[in-house]
Amino acid sequence: MKLIDRFNSRELLVNVLFAIAVLSLVLVVGNIFRKLLPLLVNHDVPVEFLVSFIAYILPFSLIFTIPWGLLTAILLVFGRLSADNELIALRSNGVSVTRIAVPLAVIAIACTGICLWLNVQVAPAAQEKLRSTIFDLATRNPMALFGSDQVIDQFPGRKIYVGKKEGNKLENITVFEMNDDAMPIRVTHAKSGMLEADLPNKRILMHLYNARYQQRDAANPTDLTKIRDGISMAEGTLPISLDELYDREKKRPSRSALSIEQLLEQLKSGDRRARSASRTEINKRFSFPFSCLAFALIGVPLGVTAHRRETSIGFAMSLIVGIVYFLFIIIADTLRANPKLHPELLVWFPNVLFLALGALLFRRLARQ
Repeated sequence: MKLIDRFNSRELLVNVLFAIAVLSLVLVVGNIFRKLLPLLVNHDVPVEFLVSFIAYILPFSLIFTIPWGLLTAILLVFGRLSADNELIALRSNGVSVTRIAVPLAVIAIACTGICLWLNVQVAPAAQEKLRSTIFDLATRNPMALFGSDQVIDQFPGRKIYVGKKEGNKLENITVFEMNDDAMPIRVTHAKSGMLEADLPNKRILMHLYNARYQQRDAANPTDLTKIRDGISMAEGTLPISLDELYDREKKRPSRSALSIEQLLEQLKSGDRRARSASRTEINKRFSFPFSCLAFALIGVPLGVTAHRRETSIGFAMSLIVGIVYFLFIIIADTLRANPKLHPELLVWFPNVLFLALGALLFRRLARQ
């Protein structure tokens, strides 16, 4: 049995690591293109910033890729054992399915422990670092926030469109100054401009040339008939504070970046919706790691039943099971501010469902 355990353990570990690596690569690359593509296109991202971004996004990605990778590996390994009739040979020699799955149980428990550590401690801290990294970049290299043919909306009270950027030179600039309701009250157009970093005063100076502005009615900014054309100017300077940028984000940390202690502190809040959202986040962090055990239990009978050698079948089945599981998590996360629906209990439902279904299918397989 030791030889069989070593064989199964090796097969499972190799496939788990391979699946995690592939899935993590997809998620990390996807996040890089989603969040950093404008900066990459303009060649304004320092190498150390890109490395830091990958390091901070990786723990959050592993939360999803470890359970999904484990499920994929189980379907591939046990599907191969079934297709090669090795499972039948072992059972003919008196080795039960439960005994064959012992190495899997050990690996699943280890994955659960790693995911629990990532969910509770590592990922929230990495998310907080990731959230502040873009603003650290702004203080060190504020030019990187601007790119060609894009809208810059990170600055409080302003949205800035730049048609073309070469170095610190800008063309076709439109600056929208917003009110408290996020409605534009003044629109400034400039044919060209130049960026200057005033780091001692923590601000960016945008020098505008051949500029003109339009003023909207403060009481009714949507009424286009009340737009007034302002004076044109050959040159003007628009100061943009970096302190405002950082302070705004510092006051609005996402719950995924909060520690367990901070979430527990929010439970003392008088706002029922905020308490419900915090309870849901706490329960999600502790329930999600147990998906490794749920996937392990349901993966064995599904892999054996599939009875196929093709890798694509294993990936397809893991995709379907994973989507169904994560769908409940997404629904619970969407309803987290609605205490009447108890979203903190809904995050545990997929674990209960898959554990019960997996136990039923595993028991039926063991009796065959």
